Amino acid sequence: MARKIPVRDFGSLRVKTPLVFAGQRIGIMGGTFNPPHAGHAIVAETAVKRLGLDQLWWVVTPGNPLKSNGQLPPLHARMAAAQKIARGRQMKVTGFEAELGTPYTAATLAFLKRRYPHVHFVWVMGADNLATFDRWQHWRAIAARFPIAVVDRPGWRLKALARPAGATMAKTRVPETKATRLATMRAPAWTFLTSRLSGLSSTALRQQAATRGA
Repeated sequence: MARKIPVRDFGSLRVKTPLVFAGQRIGIMGGTFNPPHAGHAIVAETAVKRLGLDQLWWVVTPGNPLKSNGQLPPLHARMAAAQKIARGRQMKVTGFEAELGTPYTAATLAFLKRRYPHVHFVWVMGADNLATFDRWQHWRAIAARFPIAVVDRPGWRLKALARPAGATMAKTRVPETKATRLATMRAPAWTFLTSRLSGLSSTALRQQAATRGA
């Protein structure tokens, strides 16, 4: 049984999110985006189109609990970079997670659901993130309480589905032909979306930048 996600009592005025209305379908795609690239854009665009989303929030996080953040560029710089590739009126770049005082996705999603109980939130991630999803804090609780859309990434489809989280969630997988209904489905429910692929990765781009600098 998934444990309950703890929710802190955040001040409603201090935490500013993009404008949202009751009944809307909102995709949440979090990450450090260091740097953001075409692969992120493909995931976001695929989610908006295939899930019938009203908005897709690029939640630029203060840091990744599973990685070293010592050389992470400032939040405002990563947000500015994301703004350049998050094209379209449905794309919203936000850094509100920094105001929550937590780097954990579970707490962020629980906060959003508490503040906006009549909004349909969907967690959106690439297949590479599904492969490590079982290492996230309260990942079972996330899967039990929020619909999830996983978008294919080069070389990750089979590996992601075979890893602990993918295998555990197999019975609640929804055919991608029903993806437009995912946002309003009762969790647990998730789908795997096929899409055009981009071989770009933030890690490879950082390594290339470091090589050029050297």
